Amino acid sequence: MPSIETHRTLAVLSLLAGATLWGVIWYPMRLLEGEGLSGLWLTLILYGTALVASLPRTWRCFAEFRHHPWLMALLMLAAGWTNIAFVEAVLGGNILRVLLLFYLSPLWATLLGWWWLGERLSRLAWMSLVIAMSGAMLMLWNPVLGLPLPQGTAEWMALSSGMAFALSIVTTRRVEAVSVWAKAAAVWLGVVVLAAIIMTALQLPRPPIGLPVFGGAALLGLFGILLMTLMVQYGVTHLPVQRSAVIVLVELIAGAVSQQLLTDEIVTVREWAGGALIAFGAYLAARLGRV
Repeated sequence: MPSIETHRTLAVLSLLAGATLWGVIWYPMRLLEGEGLSGLWLTLILYGTALVASLPRTWRCFAEFRHHPWLMALLMLAAGWTNIAFVEAVLGGNILRVLLLFYLSPLWATLLGWWWLGERLSRLAWMSLVIAMSGAMLMLWNPVLGLPLPQGTAEWMALSSGMAFALSIVTTRRVEAVSVWAKAAAVWLGVVVLAAIIMTALQLPRPPIGLPVFGGAALLGLFGILLMTLMVQYGVTHLPVQRSAVIVLVELIAGAVSQQLLTDEIVTVREWAGGALIAFGAYLAARLGRV
């Protein structure tokens, strides 16, 4: 039987790996959009594939929803909007700004964790959060515009996605008795149901894509979304909210590096300095014991 410390170590590694993948998945998403897959259709295929592929392992887990029906419904709604808004944001906005606005989520998660879960924050926990958030503010600060406020639909989507992500993290911690597989299934099902409702309301037509594009999206759902969701769910299940919320900020580093390598957008010295603060905050969070 793995010890608590082993679970915590595995949880940190899972979050680090999952956050890194989340920081680069925008690129294949944009390639698929360029082939004719709009945001909602892309989201539906990605998460629908993950849901269907997981059924041999998760179909029995749906019975666990009965133990906490309202909380699991809340998790589905929060996770659904998190991922729909995130995909729309990375397809239509500047990657680094989108990720920064999304990862204001530790602020919301910490406040929710303190209010809803009664989690007490040590001085080191506050320090790690303040350092990481200071790095995010430094990277996002615009000398002309002043305060780091969203600009345009994509950035507001990113901000709302981060808020919903914080709610999903806290809800995940609230239902600790529910298995990781059940929580992961709730995420995928929530995205599929919410995307289908929005698409029906907007009467979106079927995209004119061929089998290769559909297959590419399905593969990304299988080897990207499926794995990343399990990593994140395992991590946040075995770590306090404020610790997990700061650790996943390393996605910003992955996003900045991938943006530098895969686009013509320039990452400034100020943005790299902010990224270094975020990495240090994540390191402190990873070193935290019981907080």
